[in-house]
Amino acid sequence: MDAAALDRVQGPSQAELYERVRHHVPAIEWPAFAEDVAAIQALKRERNAVVLAHNYQAPEIFHTVADIVGDSLALAREAARTDADVIVLAGVHFMAETAKILNPGKTVLIPDPAAGCSLADSITAADVRALRRRYPGVPVVTYVNTSAAVKAESDLCCTSGNARAVVESLGAKRVLMIPDEYLAQNVQAELPDIEILTWAGHCEVHERFTAADIREAREAYPGVTVLAHPECPPAVVAEADFAGSTAAMQAFVETRRPAQVVMITECAMADNLALRNPDVAFVKPCNLCPHMKRISLGKIRRSLETLTHEVTVPDDLIVPARRAVERMLAVRA
Repeated sequence: MDAAALDRVQGPSQAELYERVRHHVPAIEWPAFAEDVAAIQALKRERNAVVLAHNYQAPEIFHTVADIVGDSLALAREAARTDADVIVLAGVHFMAETAKILNPGKTVLIPDPAAGCSLADSITAADVRALRRRYPGVPVVTYVNTSAAVKAESDLCCTSGNARAVVESLGAKRVLMIPDEYLAQNVQAELPDIEILTWAGHCEVHERFTAADIREAREAYPGVTVLAHPECPPAVVAEADFAGSTAAMQAFVETRRPAQVVMITECAMADNLALRNPDVAFVKPCNLCPHMKRISLGKIRRSLETLTHEVTVPDDLIVPARRAVERMLAVRA
């Protein structure tokens, strides 16, 4: 085997991996991470496994052991394409369920089963059935931040990256968009000719931001560019210079190259972008997601060593939930 082929099999060296995160992880702390990183890389080869990491994962995960990174839409698409036998989802539980829905024959693992989501917890399948009875004939668009049982009761899913396109694709004058009330309200502002019915679910990270936070940031950092996630309240989105999914925010930074940026979203998003864009100054505020932070290198390693915690979806939910997710994947934003 030549040197180039060997590199492809073995992956990046420890020195190369540390170079990716050296502005986030002090050199004195790297040995504490390096053992887990090396073990994870070896276990991935042994298990024919792939690690999918959401944009809100910590840099030491995002930049060293993740094979595929992105927002919920990107991870769903890649989960549908992977030829790995084992998928480790470095994110929250509904993302792992989505990966299982799209890969019922594969082993899907989540390193910490307690990594949940306030949006997913805000609505049940029974709630969706009650909404259908209340609004007969109105199509149901469900945010991917939901359980498999809720997806199975839906017509199709959406993410923050394609929510508008999904709603428009229905050609309906009235749409139920659940469970994120703020995302639905922000889409409503873009689509005034469509009546969007909402549910009072909120992201515990994004609902805490206020328009005053943005005004204070502008006063402290004159000329700063403000990017907000559409899970934020409409007043926050209205104050921002740009609102979009984490993938859209990344694209904005990498194409526009603003001198200073405030990212109104989860803190790790700015941390990960800062390592790849050292010429852009990222300033606070941000909020931490306690669920995303449950995932660690050590837990990913144990997940691969023991093949836990395996995510399962009941057989009777797989087909309807998969149909809703695949209809979403067929829509191009």
